[in-house]
Amino acid sequence: MPDHTEILNALRVSQETLVARYSSFSQAELDQRCTQSETPGGDPWTPKDHLAHLVLIERAFQGMIRRTLLGKADPVGFSQTGLKSRPEILAWIHQKNQAYADAHHADNLEAVLADLSAARQDTLALLEQLTDEQLALPVAGAPWADGTIGGLLITNAHHEGQHLSWVEQGLLTPKQ
Repeated sequence: MPDHTEILNALRVSQETLVARYSSFSQAELDQRCTQSETPGGDPWTPKDHLAHLVLIERAFQGMIRRTLLGKADPVGFSQTGLKSRPEILAWIHQKNQAYADAHHADNLEAVLADLSAARQDTLALLEQLTDEQLALPVAGAPWADGTIGGLLITNAHHEGQHLSWVEQGLLTPKQ
């Protein structure tokens, strides 16, 4: 289980790397389709869509952590969907991700970066309030990292790195 310092450092480095790279993209690169949607029929994603998605997930993780601290039985919320199978749940997640990307597709880079920064500040404020014992609490139903609050927090850093990698790869792939 990651500790406060490890989580803080990972979150700082991942966001610095992400912001520096996004700040170097040209407008054409920011608007270029770079990855296919995970939703059948969904529009391909641009680098800005990936960035907006990161905001959605960081906020979602904050909610899961708060619900865990309140003792909610299903802090992740999958049981509320009524879906039972992993493929059904993944399709639901992909649809939610696509809807959020679509809603923020026209946002300019500065707005998306401001949203990301605000989400990260809220994550850091939440981290500061957590004890070591709370970091070790399991988040019921969480498939990320080690399934603890600390694991969920550090997943934000890994998630940013994964999406940046997909964006970089997608921008290098010739479009047909």
